[in-house]
Amino acid sequence: MLSDIEIAQGAKMLPIAEVAKKLSIGEDDLEFYGKYKAKLPLSLRDKLKDKPDGKLILVTAINPTPAGEGKTTVTVGLGEAMHKIGKNAIIALREPSMGPVFGVKGGAAGGGYAQVVPMEDINLHFTGDMHALTSANNLLCAILDNHLQQGNELGIDPRRILLKRCLDMNDRALRNVVVGLGGKVNGVPREDNFMITVASEVMAILCLATDLEDLKRRLGDMLVAYTYDGKPVYARDLQAVGAMAALLKDAIKPNLVQTLENTPALMHGGPFANIAHGCNSVTATKLGLKLADYCITEAGFGADLGAEKFLDIKCRVAGLKPACIVLVATIRALKYNGGVAKADLGAENVEALKKGIVNLKTHIENMHKYGVPVVVAINRFGTDTDAEITVIEDFCREMGVLVSLTEVFAKGGEGGKDLAEKVCATIAEKPSDYHPLYDTALSIPEKLETIAREIYRADGVTYTAAAKKAIAEIEALGKDKLPVCVAKTQYSLSDNPSLLGKPEGFTLTVRDVRLSAGAGFVVALTGDIMTMPGLPKVPAAYNIDVDADGQISGLF
Repeated sequence: MLSDIEIAQGAKMLPIAEVAKKLSIGEDDLEFYGKYKAKLPLSLRDKLKDKPDGKLILVTAINPTPAGEGKTTVTVGLGEAMHKIGKNAIIALREPSMGPVFGVKGGAAGGGYAQVVPMEDINLHFTGDMHALTSANNLLCAILDNHLQQGNELGIDPRRILLKRCLDMNDRALRNVVVGLGGKVNGVPREDNFMITVASEVMAILCLATDLEDLKRRLGDMLVAYTYDGKPVYARDLQAVGAMAALLKDAIKPNLVQTLENTPALMHGGPFANIAHGCNSVTATKLGLKLADYCITEAGFGADLGAEKFLDIKCRVAGLKPACIVLVATIRALKYNGGVAKADLGAENVEALKKGIVNLKTHIENMHKYGVPVVVAINRFGTDTDAEITVIEDFCREMGVLVSLTEVFAKGGEGGKDLAEKVCATIAEKPSDYHPLYDTALSIPEKLETIAREIYRADGVTYTAAAKKAIAEIEALGKDKLPVCVAKTQYSLSDNPSLLGKPEGFTLTVRDVRLSAGAGFVVALTGDIMTMPGLPKVPAAYNIDVDADGQISGLF
């Protein structure tokens, strides 16, 4: 059996100009990054402004398990399948972060015969967006520390600096550091922190900005520190905005690539959903809606994280209205939720499946609360038995949703034709009545309470003293009427990763609250979630190599 990278390296890619022709994009509207990648200028959107939008399809999933779900694989396969049934579709995905590529995932561009290519480029440096974001964030940090060194005219309190440096790599040693050591010439000593680039506010801003002017406004609104007398200091006060935007002028442009079957795909932006808002850029999604009749996008991790943030933050901010939600699950993962050990998931276990299916049920119910119709996609494995499949089909019938057994990993678009047809039928027969879960006019605790009870199914929310103080400071700034972005474990509906299925009798604990004024939301940190991940005992990097001819191996 071929590995993902072997399949990708054997693909017959089209020159990106030919892929663009499928979307009626001429070479004058392409900024080439080699033969198989290109950026699309924001001016292209203006050319298409009078064209009606296509239908927006969100792909999400149950809570991730070690058994695997294959959300990105299904997203890519669905896009390929749309073309198989004669539909004009485009895919809009996030860019992978190199942190998990070298840490756990080893790659994040789909799998099997449902991948986006060139796979190696996408998983590594791609078009340099991550580097630009890292540089822009760290330029602001450097300017802030230089301000302290050069007399501190604004009176910034070094103990109350909120801005963190970032790096697109998993490096736990940088979570807490001390900078400015070595004498007066080296700056003002203070405690500092690093986060992974995809968790930075600069990443969130890039993904929510509509154009360069909006990008600059949002960058200027970043709250970076407080003064000794408690006044807020924003990035614009440090005169950093123009230089940051200059670093991001190309990064704001969506990237055009293709799938193994030459289906057009936009990849742009990459915030994690467990520590950030988990969606690709507004510019890419809106452009995709103009370029095709169907734009298929995904949100990170399970529906309790990525989909909730997509629906409550991105759609609200950008004025998007999803027509359908595809909820991905595997029978193996549902049995894992039912208490089966990973080593035993290949054996038939109908009772465990019936027990674990409550996780899928909860996510379906949650998505219906937004007024959007749902289709369930079961990413099929060879070990799935007829009896287990019957349980899934009967369950979905009772829930009033269509279900499709997809085989896109093994068969590409051909294995997703049934899913594509059911998604199109659902869109035609069940018009979306999308609406956010909560009103932003509510207080921060009221919004968190709504998400906790309605989505996580918690009994309530408790706050540490630090969280209460942070909320009070945000209220004092008049910034409390923003959406909330919950940083929470992806492995459970609760804030405890060990609680599978549908946890009950728990409260959500918020340990800190941070204002992302430029992004336009408030971040609530729960559990032990960290904004700088670490590497596992055996990182995926151990298996990645390149030979004398430049051929990369080990990505998967």
